[in-house]
Amino acid sequence: CRTEHMFFEGDKIIAMREMILAENTEERKKALAKLLPLQEEDFEGIFTAMNGLPVTIRLLDPPLHEFLPRDIKGIEEMVEAMHITESRIKQKINALHEMNPMLGHRGCRLANTYPEITEMQTRAILQAALKLKKRGVETQPDTMVPLTSSTTEMKHHENLIGSTAERVFGVMGGTIKYEIGA
Repeated sequence: CRTEHMFFEGDKIIAMREMILAENTEERKKALAKLLPLQEEDFEGIFTAMNGLPVTIRLLDPPLHEFLPRDIKGIEEMVEAMHITESRIKQKINALHEMNPMLGHRGCRLANTYPEITEMQTRAILQAALKLKKRGVETQPDTMVPLTSSTTEMKHHENLIGSTAERVFGVMGGTIKYEIGA
């Protein structure tokens, strides 16, 4: 399950764009709070359909500029929806554009810079699984950390996902088995 494809429809793209345009962690977390229930709902649907079968979920791994509009009509729609200036949008598009997107903020490097994205996705995965467990749906989530290049990177992400999982389990009062891989 490649999660970036989940963000291109409806209100999700607006919240994703808010997250990308955020100028600080607080703004980014506000946008991610809008994405959390949408992601959770997506995972509930996937886990329900896959009842009892393993589901590998690849954490967000796109070049971020792909979520921003490429034409003037799209930019104008963003201006209206987000109440920000056209110049700010164009500036962010230019800043995020990469000559070779495979070498930029791809894979786990996105979460190295913005760990709150991985935290939101981990919460969505585990909260969906725990809700479904209460309804008798068996889930087997396997979180895939994309494009790791070292043991240190993988350990960092395992710790981030693990600590987020412990918080979710504490709040929701239950646990489930989950896997982390690359």
